[in-house]
Amino acid sequence: MYIVIAGAGVVGASVAQTLVQNRHDVVVIDRDREVCKHITARVGALAINGSATDIEILEESGIRKAEVVVAAMPADADNLAFSLLARNFGVPRIIARMRNPNYEAAYTTAGVTRIINVRDLFVQQLVLEIEQPALRQVATFGQGKASIVVAIVPPDSVVHGKTVEQVVRTKEFPNECIIAGVLRQEPVQFIIPRGGVEIRSGDQVFLVADVANIRKAVKVLQRTRWRRSAEPPPSEEGKPPLQGPTQSEVVEDT
Repeated sequence: MYIVIAGAGVVGASVAQTLVQNRHDVVVIDRDREVCKHITARVGALAINGSATDIEILEESGIRKAEVVVAAMPADADNLAFSLLARNFGVPRIIARMRNPNYEAAYTTAGVTRIINVRDLFVQQLVLEIEQPALRQVATFGQGKASIVVAIVPPDSVVHGKTVEQVVRTKEFPNECIIAGVLRQEPVQFIIPRGGVEIRSGDQVFLVADVANIRKAVKVLQRTRWRRSAEPPPSEEGKPPLQGPTQSEVVEDT
């Protein structure tokens, strides 16, 4: 994923470092030349010295191909201006750190797709919002080191029909993640999961873990399987089977 971060303060630099470690392409823009040198040398991201509200600097950053931008500068006015420019460049997802709640309506008008209130901000929360936009974070605790996140089980999930015990015993499911609840829509009910409770497509599964382990658990829950077409019928008795390519089950890792 190609990501542009405006502002290399504590939050911006920490988010950039985590995203680089997760193998994303990250560009950081900051006015401080020495900070930019640090980002390049220590974090491994491309750093551009300049103003994130300067169109030429944004062009240099490659913002036209950015999938996500993060406004993490100290001043809301700067973040708002950067967000407006990012929308003008057609960036599909704009995430902004908000210090003053009075700016919330302005951020929304500017086309910001996700506003993070600085009072509730944790670096891992921001990384989760960038990498897993389909997830809904309910709460964080332990100074942001752990989260409660809701993941929806998609149609044709490989875990559909499996019990909670079977799912958590899957090799890929992390031991450090807990399935804390299941919200089912038909009929609407919240289930405190025991080992024998089945997981079904459409269930909203409440996970408790740190971001790294939530990512692993979601990968298990959202892996899907379907058949491209029916298998060929068996040949008639005494006749050899028709020759041709076989049709097999297709598995896609989402």
